Amino acid sequence: MSSAVDAGVSRRHLDAIRNAWSEFDDGRRIADIVELSAMVSTNRVYRLVLDDGAAIIAKSSNYGSFFLFAEDHDRLHRCTRLLSGGPYEDFMAGMLTADDRPFIFYDGEMWVVFYTEVEVRDRLPAILSEAQVDNLGAEIARFHRATHSVARLLPPTSKTVTSDAVNLFEMTASRRAGEELGLDPSRLDLVRRHTHRFLMAVHESGYDYWPKMPVLIDWNLGNFSVEPDPGVADGAGFRLFSRWDYDWFRIETRLLDFYFLSRVSSRTGDRTTFSYGVHTLFEPRFRRFLRAYHAVFPLAEREVLFLKEAYRFFLLNYVVREGRHFFREDIWRHLLRDVVDRHLPDLDRHDFSSLLVEIESDEE
Repeated sequence: MSSAVDAGVSRRHLDAIRNAWSEFDDGRRIADIVELSAMVSTNRVYRLVLDDGAAIIAKSSNYGSFFLFAEDHDRLHRCTRLLSGGPYEDFMAGMLTADDRPFIFYDGEMWVVFYTEVEVRDRLPAILSEAQVDNLGAEIARFHRATHSVARLLPPTSKTVTSDAVNLFEMTASRRAGEELGLDPSRLDLVRRHTHRFLMAVHESGYDYWPKMPVLIDWNLGNFSVEPDPGVADGAGFRLFSRWDYDWFRIETRLLDFYFLSRVSSRTGDRTTFSYGVHTLFEPRFRRFLRAYHAVFPLAEREVLFLKEAYRFFLLNYVVREGRHFFREDIWRHLLRDVVDRHLPDLDRHDFSSLLVEIESDEE
């Protein structure tokens, strides 16, 4: 993107944020705006310093659907309220509200939401120790158990993995599919076959009837912090402390969270230059994670086997279908090439049943 175009885009985001704050009208003025955007996605994130010294976080966007964005934030707000009184009541950043609903500004083109600024404690190291992997598995299981316990009190969302996959499958048959997805005919055919395979797996497994719960999907070391347990040596003990990123929020099965958690657990750790290979799901470190998770919030055999399809969906939806609009263009092109030329063709060579040993009963 040229500097002139980028400046215009930035100005549009900043104008939307200023208009949103004016409409929110809580009596305080914006004294300063500091951009916090990672510049990986098309969303923009800013820290607003107010005239009383307080600060809030603003996110602006114009990609996708305002209505789905508003629906997601309604569910997030409800989920946070329902977790009140438990160990994760302060984990997720809250939103500024009006009439007890998230305040979301919308001008027909752009939308803006305001979050409370969360306290950040320690970040996990780029490469976790094995003891930290064990702790992460148990802690994520406890968090999932908490969100699972309130899921029945949340309305379902309009956007589901099935609806997204059907949308992609239909896109691949359109005349403009190659142009819209950035793929030549042979690669387009490969995407169509994998999307069909995923939809058949959903149909045959009865996935639509499986329990659903709030999931955050994009777990990376840049979007959550932990509180160390001083009684455990070498930083091996910690609890989830704060989380401030909801870009890929869903109400789906917990399986959608596991691919990113395998990346956090991996021997290569968090990286700034990345690809979305399947190998992290088969590393000994992820097997440790699964064992620790299963000991707290047991996984069924069908869930472990469906990790393959959860990973397939991630590639198809977040890289192929939405990647052009979500990621910066150079990152999207790199990821798309990797997905269609390496990761999808390689996927069906992997035997996910080998992971079942990690959830076998110790009594056997």
